[in-house]
Amino acid sequence: MYYIGNHLPVASGYTAMANMALRLGGNTFAFFTRNPRGSRAKEIDEKDIQEFLRIARENKFGKLVAHAPYTLNLCSDKENVRKFSKETFADDIKRMEYIPGSYYNFHPGSHTGQGAEKGIEIIADVLNEVLSPEQTTIVLLETMAGKGSEVGRTFEELRGIMDRVWQKDKLGVCLDTCHIWDGGYDIVNNLDGVIDEFDRVIGLENLYAIHFNDSKNECGSHKDRHERIGYGKIGFEAMKRAALHPAFEGKPFILETPNDDEGYKKEIAMFKEWMEE
Repeated sequence: MYYIGNHLPVASGYTAMANMALRLGGNTFAFFTRNPRGSRAKEIDEKDIQEFLRIARENKFGKLVAHAPYTLNLCSDKENVRKFSKETFADDIKRMEYIPGSYYNFHPGSHTGQGAEKGIEIIADVLNEVLSPEQTTIVLLETMAGKGSEVGRTFEELRGIMDRVWQKDKLGVCLDTCHIWDGGYDIVNNLDGVIDEFDRVIGLENLYAIHFNDSKNECGSHKDRHERIGYGKIGFEAMKRAALHPAFEGKPFILETPNDDEGYKKEIAMFKEWMEE
């Protein structure tokens, strides 16, 4: 089974997102838990969620991949930013339990000059405070491109966080194809080698989701600029090889490409054609 979808606006609610996903040909989707550039979250509507759960069940949706707002920085050097980030993160985890068993993806943070090791330590400390044995949501660390002082630019940095977290069964990784390419992992010429390295450092059992994006940049640029599938530096053939790689089988693939609805519909259809060849 394969699962493919794109990032959808949450403003109209879960049922609207599910119906939009179906119109575009998807069977999963991603959404921001709240304003991606702010802190406001949409009020929970339990009737809307129950209708969404019905649609998802009847259409055999895969796991949803919620996305934390960009304003979160768990390892900022500013105490007020860390406090806001931890409180928002904890609130999001509580809200995610309305759609049990889903994924909550976040950018680990930027160490803002403190050094990657310090950033890793702070991020893990927050996760140890927030994650609980009772939650059904799996929190996903996202692979990053390495802009500025981003933590998560290498598989080893993500492993460093994971090693320090107690609730290991509540933590995993979301692999972004654009980010790892921009971060220096050559998935065009050495996809198997990159996946083997991921398995050696992080473990494929900890891979839960794929952000499926081409890149506007050369490998190792550390810039993080997404492109439509096949129109970037990764290209159609390499993206297809990644989509069909057995290591990614059964994972939700989320498109975050610069597209309108029609563009997403075409990319989803192309992905499905690859799967059915």
